[in-house]
Amino acid sequence: MTRHGVGIRGVEVAGVTIRYREAGDPDGRPTVLLHGGGSSAATWDGLAAALVAAGHHVIAPDLRGHGGSSRTAIYPLAGFLDDILGLLDARALDNIALVGHSLGGHVASLIAQRQPERVTRLVLEEPPVPPRAPADPHGLSRARFLLPALGILAVRRGFDPRAVVSAVRQLRVPDPAWWDRLPAVSAPALVVSGGPASHVPSDRLAEVSRTIPRGELATIPAGHRVHSRSPEQFRAVAVPFLTA
Repeated sequence: MTRHGVGIRGVEVAGVTIRYREAGDPDGRPTVLLHGGGSSAATWDGLAAALVAAGHHVIAPDLRGHGGSSRTAIYPLAGFLDDILGLLDARALDNIALVGHSLGGHVASLIAQRQPERVTRLVLEEPPVPPRAPADPHGLSRARFLLPALGILAVRRGFDPRAVVSAVRQLRVPDPAWWDRLPAVSAPALVVSGGPASHVPSDRLAEVSRTIPRGELATIPAGHRVHSRSPEQFRAVAVPFLTA
């Protein structure tokens, strides 16, 4: 990210340091990119460059426990949410376009549910969908969800594995309130599925897109990490949607 004096910055949120990358014209459309578990803001560099070229002002934070952000004693899902809301408040970022992958997609969904007036466009790439009930056959499989993330440990050390394990454990707990809040999402929303190669069921993502009032579904058969494995296809659907 190299435009308009862009760099890596940080903000303190209730004692937690959130490091973030910033790029693009400060007067451009504010767009926040949230990475998945076991990753970092750097995963968005390609998308960020395309968005900057389209006139966006891009903010890409490292979630707590990842990249340059703080490692903490615990990793509640509410903590990830509070960190990003604190960043938005500190930077006075409103009317944002919001993109999230995997764990970042879940955090993005919570922001859009709880502060719908703040979000103008929403892209949820392979968000881990919590089960509706304990016997939900579409609930997240711990093994299928956790093993791909922990496999990254063999080549990366830029995150606290406890953050990923904790997030997966919490996302496997039924959360009917999450489903009940989906209709509160008022922004146009694009839900991106990685197709049958992903551990997130595509039919459940289709259900999410139908439950959001202005939701739509795009399927790119690349598995869970769509923006990394099929970056051109991902940008081809995400950039026009975010720029509309």
